Amino acid sequence: MRTVKRSTTTAAIAAALVASAALATANPAAAADYRCTTSTKSIDDPAYSGPWADNWDVTVRLCAKRSGSTVSTYAKLSWDGPAYTYADDSTIFDGAYFNLQVKKSQAGTDPVKKSKKYYGIESRLESSGSDANYNNSYTTPVLSYAIGSSRALADGELRLDWNNDGRGYWKHLFSASPTV
Repeated sequence: MRTVKRSTTTAAIAAALVASAALATANPAAAADYRCTTSTKSIDDPAYSGPWADNWDVTVRLCAKRSGSTVSTYAKLSWDGPAYTYADDSTIFDGAYFNLQVKKSQAGTDPVKKSKKYYGIESRLESSGSDANYNNSYTTPVLSYAIGSSRALADGELRLDWNNDGRGYWKHLFSASPTV
């Protein structure tokens, strides 16, 4: 079982401001023609039940753009994780990935036309600063699909398999991008 160090409210606020600033920073995939939606969830670490805060505040920005008949999507994830006892703990998760999806926008449920699982996020989640505070970010590569004239959007799921909880992957949903 992991133990959590106490962190101050001031440090948590500062980390949230840094995460917000990181989301606002433009990168090549975040060109002005992408339409994006940002949503945040607080995710509990089920393997820890002690007195200190253990939630991971995860922000996901899902983006889509159209170029002719092709829709391109990407996701930028950032998180403010807890401060654990150990830095760079590779045993927090048994597995983690972000499943990015291109969906056709239609009445009712939007069908997935293309999806890809990005496993590179696990090593980023388990990487901390020297103070054992688990704050970081991850941006998926661009996922494209030739959808013709149909409207489409980016959607995705964060899947986390916590170590020692015995429940496999937990699915965490975030708000889809606007349609393009």
